Amino acid sequence: MTLAAFPHDPWFYAIGFLATFLMGLGKGAFGGGLAILGIPLLALTMEPIPAAVVTALLVAFMDFFALGSFPRSAWSKPDLVWLIPGLIGGLFVGFLVFELVDKRWVALVIALITLGYTVRYFVKPASAAPDLSVSPGFALVASAGAGFTTYVAHAGGPPLAMYLLRRDLTKSAYAATTIVVFTVGNLIKLPGYVYTGLDTPEVFTQALALAPMVPVGVLIGRRLHDSLPREKLYGLCYALVGLAGAKLLWDALRALITP
Repeated sequence: MTLAAFPHDPWFYAIGFLATFLMGLGKGAFGGGLAILGIPLLALTMEPIPAAVVTALLVAFMDFFALGSFPRSAWSKPDLVWLIPGLIGGLFVGFLVFELVDKRWVALVIALITLGYTVRYFVKPASAAPDLSVSPGFALVASAGAGFTTYVAHAGGPPLAMYLLRRDLTKSAYAATTIVVFTVGNLIKLPGYVYTGLDTPEVFTQALALAPMVPVGVLIGRRLHDSLPREKLYGLCYALVGLAGAKLLWDALRALITP
């Protein structure tokens, strides 16, 4: 592979490195939640479907760094027993939608999920009192939703968080359990995304070009795990996601309307 195969657009690197760093930061500090940034930001420099493939490759790479950041003793195993099966079911449905539905409609779904979670973040009600018990039914439903949205839009964090936040886990247990869930999910969905990427093989060099920022974001996030104010970081990032998601929605609607 020669340097000529890599992207030459400086705008791609400016947006791509920012998105990759923030996704890695969220992964290292909180176990995830910022992968939703990937598609809307990268879609500023490429089409939404290739942006989804590049994001999938990057977050899978992040998992290799993030998984070892917390000891296995921090994993909430009673929850993982129920979360993983639901996740797999949701991933399968997401794969079918991603592969069988018109790509213009997929782009619209991605935009709506992105904007929906952005609005939810800023208008969410006060958290309910934590419920310390494991809820198999709730875990299966939440993880199925996480599996579907993580495949279609890399936005599985909110459905999973709705369950885990009610468990009143320690900060480390929350992050570690989230990392395990999405490591499994990202490994399962990676072959499907690689298959999709065969239509646009340049996505592999684009992901490789951004990969050096992955360990930087993850390792800095892990170092800031105990001190980084989650709400302030997420508020800023979701504002950015909202702007990018609005543009993605506009582009998706225009593609559907234009003959």
